[in-house]
Amino acid sequence: MTRNAEHVHVDPAEVARIRELIEQLPNGARVVLQMADGGPLEGIVAARPVAQLFFGPDGSEGTNAVLRLEQPAMDAPEAAGWRDVWVDRIRAVRRLDPAD
Repeated sequence: MTRNAEHVHVDPAEVARIRELIEQLPNGARVVLQMADGGPLEGIVAARPVAQLFFGPDGSEGTNAVLRLEQPAMDAPEAAGWRDVWVDRIRAVRRLDPAD
């Protein structure tokens, strides 16, 4: 399986930022994400993302991660389901449940 991403990162500071965000996204955490486009995104972390190597549009190799965020039916039945989010597009994480 080929792993392609819209954005990949090789800069050590950006890779460190991705890893820091991953640490804030444990399994089952209820979170609100502030996204790069300015909008919020709320849900439950299905599984902590893992930093991986991907290929960018130009064929370069770099780091990114994918977060699967579940949106439960009890909150908004019309929007129930899941969404995959590129971790590098997250600007901030706010926990809505008590951190462990």
